Amino acid sequence: MQFQTGTFLTSVIDEKPTLSSTYDTPMHAYDEAFTEDRQPRPHWESIMRHMGSLTNEEMLDRQRRAQRILREDGATYNLSSDPLTPSVWSLDLIPNIIQTEEWLTIEQGLAQRSTLFDLLLKDLYGPQELLKNGIIPSEIIFSHPGFLRQCHGVTVPGAHQLLLHAVDLVRDPNGQFQVIGDRTQAPNGAGYALENRTVVSRVIPNSFRDSQVRRLSGFFLSFKSMLSSLASQWTDTPRIVVLSPGALSSTYFEQAYLANYLGFSLVQGSDLTVRNGAVWMKSLNGLARVDVILRRVDDAYCDQAELRADSYLGVPGLLEVVRAGNVVLANPLGSGILEAPALIKFLPAISEFLMGEQLSIPSVSTWWCGDNDDFHYVLANIHNLIIKPAIRRHDSSSVYGHTLSEKQKLSIIEKIKKHPHLYVAQGYVPGSMSPIWLEGKMQARPSILRAFTVSNPTGYTVMPGGLSRTGESSQETIVSHISRSKSKDTWILAAEPEEQASNQIEQVLLHDEALQSNLPSRVIENLFWMGRYAERAEISMRLLRTIFKQMNGVDPLPEESQRTLLEMASTQTSCLPGFMEGDEDMFANPEAELVSIITDGSRAGSVKANLQAMLSCSEQVKEMLSADTRIIINELRDHIHELDRAYTNGLPSAPEESLDSLVTSLLALSGLNHESMLRGLDWTFQEIGRRTERALQTATLLRSALTKPLSSTSQQQILESVLLSVEALISFRRRYRNRARVAYGLDLLMIDGTNPRSLLYQVEQLRKYIIELPRNNSTTAGLSPEHKIILKSLNDIQLADLETLAKVDDKTQSRVKLERLMTELLEQLEQFTVLISDKYFDHTAGPQSLTDAIKGTRL
Repeated sequence: MQFQTGTFLTSVIDEKPTLSSTYDTPMHAYDEAFTEDRQPRPHWESIMRHMGSLTNEEMLDRQRRAQRILREDGATYNLSSDPLTPSVWSLDLIPNIIQTEEWLTIEQGLAQRSTLFDLLLKDLYGPQELLKNGIIPSEIIFSHPGFLRQCHGVTVPGAHQLLLHAVDLVRDPNGQFQVIGDRTQAPNGAGYALENRTVVSRVIPNSFRDSQVRRLSGFFLSFKSMLSSLASQWTDTPRIVVLSPGALSSTYFEQAYLANYLGFSLVQGSDLTVRNGAVWMKSLNGLARVDVILRRVDDAYCDQAELRADSYLGVPGLLEVVRAGNVVLANPLGSGILEAPALIKFLPAISEFLMGEQLSIPSVSTWWCGDNDDFHYVLANIHNLIIKPAIRRHDSSSVYGHTLSEKQKLSIIEKIKKHPHLYVAQGYVPGSMSPIWLEGKMQARPSILRAFTVSNPTGYTVMPGGLSRTGESSQETIVSHISRSKSKDTWILAAEPEEQASNQIEQVLLHDEALQSNLPSRVIENLFWMGRYAERAEISMRLLRTIFKQMNGVDPLPEESQRTLLEMASTQTSCLPGFMEGDEDMFANPEAELVSIITDGSRAGSVKANLQAMLSCSEQVKEMLSADTRIIINELRDHIHELDRAYTNGLPSAPEESLDSLVTSLLALSGLNHESMLRGLDWTFQEIGRRTERALQTATLLRSALTKPLSSTSQQQILESVLLSVEALISFRRRYRNRARVAYGLDLLMIDGTNPRSLLYQVEQLRKYIIELPRNNSTTAGLSPEHKIILKSLNDIQLADLETLAKVDDKTQSRVKLERLMTELLEQLEQFTVLISDKYFDHTAGPQSLTDAIKGTRL
């Protein structure tokens, strides 16, 4: 593609700061926003007027605000395994605008295409007339792994088999749309389109309001209504779940976002099980039947029993339940065959055979190398074509002939000759150029539009908009990877202001609240551990801050006190052996070990490792987190990066200050959960995790700090350090007037029910929470085992004689009874967590292929 570069001024701006930029004028591509004489197209004038009224700084400020909102919403794509560096969804504020008259034609064409694909799906898994009549070569279907013979004859209730459909569109140089691909297995992108709309309408509200943009809410109401109707034959209150591959899925944000927006539970394969011919969700209240599954897992991974045995994403036996008609999947299993690029070549003949008409939106010119004439044409014209695998896979990539060297061309030709039926070629349609705000100016970049349809009783409802994407690099001439492109909101202009969508559908779709409050065990488990890791990190940092303050105090710290404090750091964080087996050099120069305890993310028990684990748990339950919670979590990520920078060259000059912001954020997170979170089972388990961990950490602290007798001065310093680390030093001094006796410290830290950090307070709270837990697994009368353990711990604390605990044993020269009590409490609390885990969390082992197991067995 060639460009003609020139400078233009937006002529529609009246005495405002002008939008002046170097804009690449495409010579062989359609320009979405401007005519050939560089004037805005009529339907673009309003937005250009608004953009032109903004200075570069104002535009940059709005762009930053949009990215901040996306980050706060947790909008990510291609999330890496590192919870500290999620890839925030990229959004350009200049929308893609399509006028009403043109969209009506597109809308009809999309509905027609979805209808054709529905008929195609019915035929391939039904009478197979297309194959019998030679319309489609049999090898395209039967050699494709997406064609699931196990699904032959399986049908979905209602008029349509294809329930959801996504279509990728580009404009040719004449401005006409062409289809370059279809997504039918688990079509994604609709949630991102909705998020884009939400952000853009907040950042440039005046332009959005004045442009009379068609709303998206009606499409999603139709979406929800369609899913609810699928199980209407056997229930009026269907349980609908969104089946996700998990938090490491590149589109996990969208899955969580849609689940929240539509009011469905987000589940993973391990959350579901097949029993008695039905699919059930494993929850705290027992098994709850699932009626409809909106899946985001590809066909082959959905059922380990009949499809891929090595999958960890599906539900063993799912296909059998589908075959029996006891659960409905959207889209149905086997629909992945419709994504085969080779089918595009035969769509005109398929359309004529099934509907007696041609598609109004043409597909890109396609050649299948399994056809002899096409094969020779591709070899002769490879420099002008895009070569694709005939079977679309997530790891497959396209080869652009015009970018290949002669050696590369010969290589790809050899591959095609070996297996011609595995390759297709398509004509090169670069797509239209759209304006994008980049590097302080408006630039032209190639664009692509993904449109969405959903079935309704009479046809297909088309989203009045879609997911537009543009390339970011000036070197790219086509948009290929979502992760390397910017998204855009797509505005379909209405001829007149739209009325608000009726809420009648919502009233029909109200579900039983008891059904909707049932949470998968996996969600509860992650909230429990999120609470534990947060508390573990907070207490570790509080102690480290105290150690730094004591070591850097005005008066030099006695060697005995410093050694005890450093050993406490290793014990408290479990970064062992650490100082517990340190030599004299380590105690004389403790900086390297302290830096490791704080910043080594690969070291179990370190501050950074605990924070990373907490963030990983939060990603697993993203759909459960409020907007304010996500803001605090993002702040935590920022503070962790700041911490890494602060410790690049060892301990900073004031190391305790480097931990302040992290402790504050964790306190804010705890306070927000306590004050704003509904008191459901999700909150209860998060609190159980917090209280259990705080009790464990407090008992560990008392055992490591106070069981070994020290000299009077050192003993006072260590006791005050413990009190300072748990924010109790001021209260201690007021109550005991500086009489630093161990027994007094134990009084405040062990049995004071008014101290929210005392052992008694934590165990008493646990006792209250246990009473609220469901007892569906209880097989005997009386108190549950976990309840008994907590009561025993509570009894041990309340009956403790503090003076006896503080007394030093003459033989061992240690506080033996204090150490014994703390050890017993730690063992009981650990046993309590095991009981809670075994009873309420899911520990089902992942399915394993029998053949793989046999291969790995030594005879």
